[in-house]
Amino acid sequence: MIAALPQPRVPDPYDAPPLRWGILAPGGIAGRMVEALHAYTRQQVVAVGSRSADRAQAFASKYGIPTAYGSYEHLVADDKVDIIYVASPHSEHAAHARLALKAGKPTLVEKAFTRNQAEAKAVVAAARAANVPVMEAIMTRQTPTLDVIKQMVDNGDLGLIDTMLADHGQNLTTVPRLVKAELAGGALLDLGVYCVQFAVFLGGMPTRVVATGALTNTGVDAHVAMSFDGFARLPNALAAMHTTMLSGTPTRATVCGSEARAELIGPGPFTPGAVKLRIIKRDGDIIERPAPGITGSMALCYEAAHFARVVSDGLTDSPIMPADESIAIMGLLDEVRAQVGVIYPGE
Repeated sequence: MIAALPQPRVPDPYDAPPLRWGILAPGGIAGRMVEALHAYTRQQVVAVGSRSADRAQAFASKYGIPTAYGSYEHLVADDKVDIIYVASPHSEHAAHARLALKAGKPTLVEKAFTRNQAEAKAVVAAARAANVPVMEAIMTRQTPTLDVIKQMVDNGDLGLIDTMLADHGQNLTTVPRLVKAELAGGALLDLGVYCVQFAVFLGGMPTRVVATGALTNTGVDAHVAMSFDGFARLPNALAAMHTTMLSGTPTRATVCGSEARAELIGPGPFTPGAVKLRIIKRDGDIIERPAPGITGSMALCYEAAHFARVVSDGLTDSPIMPADESIAIMGLLDEVRAQVGVIYPGE
């Protein structure tokens, strides 16, 4: 019987050893990352690189970054930079991550890790050749809320898990990169990846993937419904997931077991972060509390702080978001895209 919720095991991001960060590609997500680092960590953002010197300088001026480079090559060569954060479009992740890794820089790569599994394998191979860590930036992996849910699943507090539900929908049709196949746009890699990560983080890798969806007139996925089962750690569970970039959906995540179910309630369990955790017991009793920790896009600080600890500790991989798991998840996303009919130029 559940008497109380577990305490989150996530360290305070402010306690992570302060390292010097370089931002590769100064877009919207990069700006939110810098804001989170400045607000909740001791990390130092010391440089930004862009293909446009003017754009790099504008970003540096806005966020108080001392050095701006008009090329990615100059950024990764900067000896004052300890970590590179890759924030370019999905289509460029592999090339930009490999550029940073070849320069010997530990690299945090925005989700989705790459366009496909082949690119993911190449990035991880480059990291291992350089003997430095590379990690996919999945905010939910390091947040206190999801850690509480994982503890409950692992401890059997919810009973036998048979269902995982995850939904992530936003109206993003006006975002230019998401409607462009050449930039690896679509709902799956931008939004649906959180649903897949949620299921895999709790259940391990599945053995069966079934997907359906519809494409935009530019050939990217507008919305996708997925079903996974045969999970390594939760063999009795089925995960039903949905993502869309056509509308704002409830955007919730739920884990259902024989003794209780756990709900992560919005404005969104993925981005901008759950604000409430609700446990509904078999007898109808409810335990409810606000999400512990930092919410909103400020929760990006958790993944950054975790990666700073990985680098500071001399590790070559993250124990929470291992590189091999990113490779495996990209394989799942490849299978979903194949069933839906999404092919990116050059694949």
